[in-house]
Amino acid sequence: MILLKLFWSFFQIGLFSIGGGYAAMPLIQNQVVDINGWLSMSEFADVITISQMTPGPIAINSATFVGIRIAGLPGAIIATIGCVFPSCIIVLTLAYVYYKYRGISTVQGVLNGLRPAVIAMIGSAGIALVTLAFWNGKGVSDKLGDLDFISVGIFLTALFILRKWKVNPIYVMVGAGVIGICIYPFI
Repeated sequence: MILLKLFWSFFQIGLFSIGGGYAAMPLIQNQVVDINGWLSMSEFADVITISQMTPGPIAINSATFVGIRIAGLPGAIIATIGCVFPSCIIVLTLAYVYYKYRGISTVQGVLNGLRPAVIAMIGSAGIALVTLAFWNGKGVSDKLGDLDFISVGIFLTALFILRKWKVNPIYVMVGAGVIGICIYPFI
């Protein structure tokens, strides 16, 4: 039964995650944390972080990590297939339709109309992760003592380095991770 539940959850994620990995994060969070309770919000943030550091799309990596955590190797395989299956069907169908009707302006209008929704979903995921990192998952608070100044400092430093010197983001992520490993055990 759990394999069917994993398949269905990640099938829905794969079906409705228009716009790529960042747009899928709110959907993944909803299924994995809110609806099924397979992970806590902190564990979800860890999965997203690991999914970003490993090769491949975030949704597929998340499906694999959650599946293996919930039901072992069969869970990883089923969740990953559930995540990929709708995309395969949709892409094949859309490729056929687009090839047949690509000259019609309505098709271009529909694609242009989807862009603002994708941007909103990416923004929502970013805000959720910043809230988790800066306030340790407690939600935004007006109390200055609830703010994790170390996380804010690492974030601002990484942002400054990325914008000022255009350093490879992988180096910045590794550096931020090393700084976190060095600082957080002593707090």
